[in-house]
Amino acid sequence: MARRTVDRLEDHPNLGDILGVLAQLAHVADRDLPLLADAWTNNSAVAAARDRALSPDSPLVLEVLAAFEAVAALFEDDLRGEAAYLTVDPAITSTALKAVRDAIAGSYARPVLSRSEHAALLRPWRTVYPQALVVEPDLGPNGDAVKALLAVMPRLAMRCHDSEGQAVYDVLVDRSFVDESDRSSARDTAFQAAVLTSRRRVWALVRRSGAEGLSRPCRTCSAGVDEREVSRVLALCLDAACALLVADAVPDDLVAVLTGPVQSLIPLQRPNSR
Repeated sequence: MARRTVDRLEDHPNLGDILGVLAQLAHVADRDLPLLADAWTNNSAVAAARDRALSPDSPLVLEVLAAFEAVAALFEDDLRGEAAYLTVDPAITSTALKAVRDAIAGSYARPVLSRSEHAALLRPWRTVYPQALVVEPDLGPNGDAVKALLAVMPRLAMRCHDSEGQAVYDVLVDRSFVDESDRSSARDTAFQAAVLTSRRRVWALVRRSGAEGLSRPCRTCSAGVDEREVSRVLALCLDAACALLVADAVPDDLVAVLTGPVQSLIPLQRPNSR
């Protein structure tokens, strides 16, 4: 019997396990990294299973590679190993992320893997996370506002077909030149709050999600874009989203500095405002 081609993640027969692995990424704690590293092995059987999982015939292999990039982005600071707040040796983190990538590849490739191949790739991950729990990242008490702001990004990306989106984008470009120094200082303070409240990786996830939303190219327009303007608008929006993420851990005036420029995008009510 011919194997069914999988063209969309929603149609993947192993969707539950895939989402279980991907959803866990933002919840990987520092204490989990040594456990993942200790559980990972690279014998010939595992290497062969990995090669098969990443072969061109594996389902949605391009999505797998994109997920690998997302993992690298979430743990960029950990891999660089320069920040004072890091508690895990970068070499250990690097090995742990090999276990993470094997779990992603194995869960996506389940239809083309034997039972033993699938088990070999997932074993380190299942050692640390025996159950797949699809739990959204904790976006704080202003989670709905964070989601609303991120949801605006694709509309800004398609501004060539949306006059209102273009108008908002133009306003944001202008606002991005105002109070840059104040925003930079506020962003640094907000990030320290993310570190202290264990939201550092969620911070990275929010920024990557927003960047992906604004970076989606229009499929019908060939006109170029000003990458510098896009970068400025993206930074403005992501700073606001991240300020909302840690709004319960920083002063209100700091949140206002970072969210003020995007007030026209979303209603930034703060239900738990002090």
